[in-house]
Amino acid sequence: MTAPDISIVIPVYNEEAILHAAVVDLRERLSPLDWRYEIVLAENGSRDATARIASDLAAKYPEVRTFSTGSPNYGAALRQGIEQARGAIVICEEIDLCDTEFHQRAVQLLAEGELEMVIGSKLIDGAQDERPWARHAASQLYNGLLRVTLGFRGTDTHGLKAFLRRPLSPVVDACVVDRDVFASELVIRAYRADLRIREIPVRVLEKRRPSINLTRRVPHVLRNLARLTWAIRVRG
Repeated sequence: MTAPDISIVIPVYNEEAILHAAVVDLRERLSPLDWRYEIVLAENGSRDATARIASDLAAKYPEVRTFSTGSPNYGAALRQGIEQARGAIVICEEIDLCDTEFHQRAVQLLAEGELEMVIGSKLIDGAQDERPWARHAASQLYNGLLRVTLGFRGTDTHGLKAFLRRPLSPVVDACVVDRDVFASELVIRAYRADLRIREIPVRVLEKRRPSINLTRRVPHVLRNLARLTWAIRVRG
């Protein structure tokens, strides 16, 4: 099979309610673009039928691949998905977003040769964050912490991002944390490596309630953030 130009990596956890429809819809919206692409479903420890549905989709559609990490860990799933990606361009997506407008804008910017990474920010001017106010406030607080503790220069690290696989590969290899903070470490290390990065505004309108409760995520996030701060400030 010819290697794809674009790999779309999507971590999935307990997504049986929307997974099939989301992938079918994504394929339909990508079809007019005439891209050579793959969709990599990174299943991680689901307790419902997510893994089976992902396998059924992979069996039905040749451009869909899936694997399972065996335990609930968003960061580990995202990292493994990036490592398994075969495309020259990698897009990190969320199953409840699947924003093909971002895909097209990011791929065009990367193809122009002036950037290595494009980040879809829900907190930059022009963005539309239509999530509940508590989640929006939590994102603002979290990114404020990243700026204070690690000198983060951007506005957002989670959610949509696209990058050239080759220059980002050593950045991925250097990352030391997982779970929710892996995405932040990837972006922060990319900035620190002086890669050419641009943020563009996106609209965030979730299709379902978060699969993991916000308050349950906080202890893991704080522990990994402390570990990340030590790793970057002490080890570099």
